[in-house]
Amino acid sequence: MRIVVHGQQAFGKAVLEALLKRGENIVGVYVAPEKEGAKTDPLKEAAVAAKLPVFQPASYRKPEVWEEFRALKPDLQVMAFVTLFVPEDFLNIPTHGSIQYHPSLLPAYRGPSAINWPIIKGETETGLSIFWPDNGLDTGDVLIQKKTPIGPNDTLGTVYFDRLFPMGVDAMLEAVDLVKAGKAPRIKQDDSKATYEGRCGSDNAHIDWGRPWQDIDRLIRGCNPAPGAWSTLDGKIVRIFDAKPMPAKDPKGIAGKMGEIAAVDADSITVVCADGRFKVTRVQADGPKVGAGEWAKSANIATCVRFT
Repeated sequence: MRIVVHGQQAFGKAVLEALLKRGENIVGVYVAPEKEGAKTDPLKEAAVAAKLPVFQPASYRKPEVWEEFRALKPDLQVMAFVTLFVPEDFLNIPTHGSIQYHPSLLPAYRGPSAINWPIIKGETETGLSIFWPDNGLDTGDVLIQKKTPIGPNDTLGTVYFDRLFPMGVDAMLEAVDLVKAGKAPRIKQDDSKATYEGRCGSDNAHIDWGRPWQDIDRLIRGCNPAPGAWSTLDGKIVRIFDAKPMPAKDPKGIAGKMGEIAAVDADSITVVCADGRFKVTRVQADGPKVGAGEWAKSANIATCVRFT
């Protein structure tokens, strides 16, 4: 089977290398164009190292891009991580069509930040889907789904890098095998259960210290490492990455104004919220991420100042 890999970044690289390792016939690699001054995409680097033809069209609507794709005589397009819109007619050029990875249990959490939102919203389970893409956004028929729990200490980073990343590579290989065997299902998504969430960016990541501790905890974990939950101190943004909630058991467990720094220690700062406090241990202000205690010392942070 003649396979084209389409994607970018570390996940695309991992899928390509896994397919090559087991001897699949990769005839071309499509990679999103790098922005000016950006480093070479890891998938492109892997493709060049394997002496594979690399294509980086800025749009998939041009006839010459379609003809270039047809010339590869592809049987299957494996879309590992794709951000540009690819029209359905292009997707259907390969003999067996195209399959794509999405890090949620479709039809739930369609959209670009499908790992952040389940954590932020307090879900106890998420997963991944390998599906047959169409002209909609994450609306195509499902081929494979895999589930994973979301634990009380999980972050975006742990859910993705520890589980959804390696599980996704394995699921892609499994999906390719099913297509080759002629046994790949096409399970219609139930649109009545569909949800869509927009991109989780800085606008969504502001910490309201007047909220219950559960909401703040989920926001911090769901935005770690990106985009980074944040608050302001003296008009400057401080991103908070690691923080342990300390739910109040009595009034002393709050004992302060919302967002107030109640304690500064060598390794942490303690911040008041609506129904408890947070022991914050890792932050980012003007430079790289550092221990919260180290930051407080260098910035001369004292108790009783307030985050907003």
